[in-house]
Amino acid sequence: MWQCPKCKQEFEKENQSHLCNEKSKLINDYIDAQTEEVQPLLYQVRDTIRTALPDAQERISWRMPTFWSGRNIIHFAAFKKHIGVYPGVEAIVYFGDRLTEYKTSKGAIQFPYDKPIPLTLIAEIAKWCYETE
Repeated sequence: MWQCPKCKQEFEKENQSHLCNEKSKLINDYIDAQTEEVQPLLYQVRDTIRTALPDAQERISWRMPTFWSGRNIIHFAAFKKHIGVYPGVEAIVYFGDRLTEYKTSKGAIQFPYDKPIPLTLIAEIAKWCYETE
């Protein structure tokens, strides 16, 4: 793991490009602005996606934490009763049989706070999104 000396973010690749000079755009800032109860869940989702997509850059896009590699790959966000994950329409269709217990809509999945967050499934979806488009 390589750690940026400026922002202290860790990356798989040495000298990986990222947005360390734009503090307001860091995913940490987004997560830290959420309630204390939700923060650990968001960090788990972020770490899961970061592990699944070690070469992707982290940024804020559409006001949500986003993993990017030449394009937006997957977003996630905190809401009052759930974490929203936004992998796109094709991923919802592809993983539809495994998402039946969650509320989904065009391109979005809602993971309620009162159920365990399916981190393995989120990692699989993130990898699929990265590899398919």
